[in-house]
Amino acid sequence: MEKKFSPKGKVVLVVDDENRMVEFIRMNLELEGYRVSTASNGLEAVERVREDLPDLLLLDVMMPQMDGFEALRQIRQISTVPVIMVTVRGDEPDLVRGLELGADDYISKPFSPRELLTRIKAVLRRAEIPASMGQTRVVVDDYLTIDLARREVIVGGEQVSLRPTEYRLLYHLVNNAGWVMSHEVLLSKVWGHEYRDETHYLRLYINYLRKKIEPDPSNPRYILTERGVGYRFKDLEERG
Repeated sequence: MEKKFSPKGKVVLVVDDENRMVEFIRMNLELEGYRVSTASNGLEAVERVREDLPDLLLLDVMMPQMDGFEALRQIRQISTVPVIMVTVRGDEPDLVRGLELGADDYISKPFSPRELLTRIKAVLRRAEIPASMGQTRVVVDDYLTIDLARREVIVGGEQVSLRPTEYRLLYHLVNNAGWVMSHEVLLSKVWGHEYRDETHYLRLYINYLRKKIEPDPSNPRYILTERGVGYRFKDLEERG
């Protein structure tokens, strides 16, 4: 069982050029026990990530000087900090673009304080290592070794680091190796109960993992698709 989440002391960096929006978010987060730092553009956000080491970013898309997408691209070169993109547009292309650049979630303006707090809590919970790790080092075969405690995989002798959501997805797949996990179960366990219908998140992160650990991502040997049902990690008793 995972430990109970507490927002106390968690630092959220709010990046938005609209001062009223920043103050609205700050007030609601501080009432819940979060600490809040702010930035008014993408350039400043990149520097704040280096200096403040926040636990999570709320990153607006439409900003002067550097938009949220470019800021996210630069941030992902230096940090795996969880990022929620904030925009007035909620269309699928923008959502997918943000996720492909490494965002962990997406929220569209206008949003309620409750929706904002729920999404922040869900993303921060995903960034935490589950308390009950079970098997921490798994030698799948000569090509792939997974160190769940360090969020690392050794692929063909090379170390590959995982982002928090990639780690949680792999954690649940490996700890249920040989068993089919439905889309709904994986979404609930990795993203949270309220994400059960957000199948595009799951598809993207399965693709991310396959690109990192599979010899041939288009013909996977480890993370297998059970069409129309979900995904299954190969049985660890199998060889070859």
